[in-house]
Amino acid sequence: MPVTQTVPAAARMFLSGNDAVARAVWEAGTRVAAAYPGTPSTEILEILSRHSGLHTEWSVNEKVSMEVALGASMVGARAFCAMKHVGLNVASDALMTMTVTGTEGGLVIAVADDVGMSSSQNEQDSRYWGRFAHVPVLEPADSQEAYAMTLAAFELSERLKSPVILRLTTRICHVKGVVHTGERIEIEPKGFVKDPRHWVMVPGNAKPRLPSMFEREAAARAEAEVTPLNFQVERSDRRIGFVTSGPTFMHVREAFPDAPVFKLGLSCPPPLESLRRFAATVDTVLVVEETEPLLETEMKAAGIACHGKDVLPRIGELAPDVLEPAVRRLRGEVVPEPEHVPAQQVFPRPPTMCVACPHLGVYYTLSQMRNVIISGDIGCYTLGAGHPWNALDTCISMGASMGTALGMDKGRGKVDENKKVVAVIGDSTFMHMGMQGLLDITWNRGNVTVLLLDNRAVGMTGGQDNPGTGRDIHGAETTRVDFAKLCEALGVKKERIHVLDPYELPVLFKALREETKIEEPSVIITNRPCVLIDHYQPAKSYTVEEDRCTGCGNCVEVGCPAIHVTRRDKVIKASGKEVDLSFVRIETSACTGCGLCVQPCAPAAIVHADPVQNVQSVQFVRK
Repeated sequence: MPVTQTVPAAARMFLSGNDAVARAVWEAGTRVAAAYPGTPSTEILEILSRHSGLHTEWSVNEKVSMEVALGASMVGARAFCAMKHVGLNVASDALMTMTVTGTEGGLVIAVADDVGMSSSQNEQDSRYWGRFAHVPVLEPADSQEAYAMTLAAFELSERLKSPVILRLTTRICHVKGVVHTGERIEIEPKGFVKDPRHWVMVPGNAKPRLPSMFEREAAARAEAEVTPLNFQVERSDRRIGFVTSGPTFMHVREAFPDAPVFKLGLSCPPPLESLRRFAATVDTVLVVEETEPLLETEMKAAGIACHGKDVLPRIGELAPDVLEPAVRRLRGEVVPEPEHVPAQQVFPRPPTMCVACPHLGVYYTLSQMRNVIISGDIGCYTLGAGHPWNALDTCISMGASMGTALGMDKGRGKVDENKKVVAVIGDSTFMHMGMQGLLDITWNRGNVTVLLLDNRAVGMTGGQDNPGTGRDIHGAETTRVDFAKLCEALGVKKERIHVLDPYELPVLFKALREETKIEEPSVIITNRPCVLIDHYQPAKSYTVEEDRCTGCGNCVEVGCPAIHVTRRDKVIKASGKEVDLSFVRIETSACTGCGLCVQPCAPAAIVHADPVQNVQSVQFVRK
């Protein structure tokens, strides 16, 4: 591709892996970058959006982001998309066909695996997609490699006419290191060439293209044998030679500095002949790869004897403290029992929602309801499954609250026939994959009440904008989705759609109670912004009048972290029943004045910290 301007490298920067990838994407002359927020990959697009010279966007889901990138590649531009590992499941429909069409402009797909499951519902290994889709996979081991391999991925993509997967992990994404960077090059796209046999993937066109897909894979395999991204570290202790990829290279080098290591940067397809030669130079080969035994399986299939998951765990990171005892056992050495350290009592700090989070009122209300099944979804509101609410019964995948709720409704037997079915989903998740589920509910006449929590942000990944906020990734005003109209368009009757304030507990409780009694689809939209976004407006804070607090504990059940229990007690009622009491105070510096705790306070002991601002509380009667 023609390069119109090149500026030599001239900088050293301290960057995380996400920073480094973003920098390299920009330097590569990329014109389009798209993503859907998902930890640990979110920061890549946030950083890219601060650069000039390219279009950046939050897409409504990962599939759309990949298709946006593919469209840019079709016109000859370099393009990029990013997602977390489960996002590639959503985007795989596009991936599995673009590997047949091939690409024009370089197309790089950054996929961030969450090894150790810091913030994900599974620990799947995205390297499988490289094998499944017949596309190359690059695996950096640190920030410098994340930068260099991103640049290399664009070049490889253009040589092979294939998308390239850049497989990251949480450790690579978030750990920082010194990176030598360059400057941006400008690349003028060649333009779109009309060729239906190339781009229109009906069977008659797709079938003749399959051989070219396998030819590209063969070219990638040949590349793997000669690329400097794959290299061998020579050392003297040849009892065990290690084969590594990604961050495991660093762990092995730290734990066994005297052992030879074959380091795979281009891990798919693997350089089997180079690995065979490496294996001949050591007594035993140990493949160190996190989660799945992909390399191990491929090496064994090629007749290369090796150990792997027979020695190492398939779960979590393979840090030195995991590697060292495993290798000792492999060598036949005695592994001393770990020193027993008495368990220490640590104050429990479970994950919780933010002070004044609009979801607090929703889950407090749901926790007061009886005989209800609550189908949940992915987002901050998944925390509703925890204490003190215990008001979420399922959480599977993005948008799954809708389909699972409908399945429960249609599949229930006598034991559940009198239970109400409620689905809880956030605004961004609803637009990501939930709209189709609601359409399925209305089309198939499901008896489901949907709670659509509109907090005007992708809250769990840092408050990013989405089509429901009316702002794009740069904060510029754009079209804002009207959720009430959207739900009506998806088949919900207008009278069954309610938009209300989740801070008004009696109104919320009444709407839920009434809508769950009606045997047809209904939607309750809660409309309050996330407290962490820049246009949230706090009100006057509250405090507790100690002489009026009776220890009823109703406010504690709201779950706001600004409410602290200062003393617990027990009393025996005249009936002989023992009752727990919880006396509280409110951290006024944290309180934003939402008033949620005021409403269930039986003795009206919660008042504004400024007496002049006191207002009469609304008593919330629990059922």
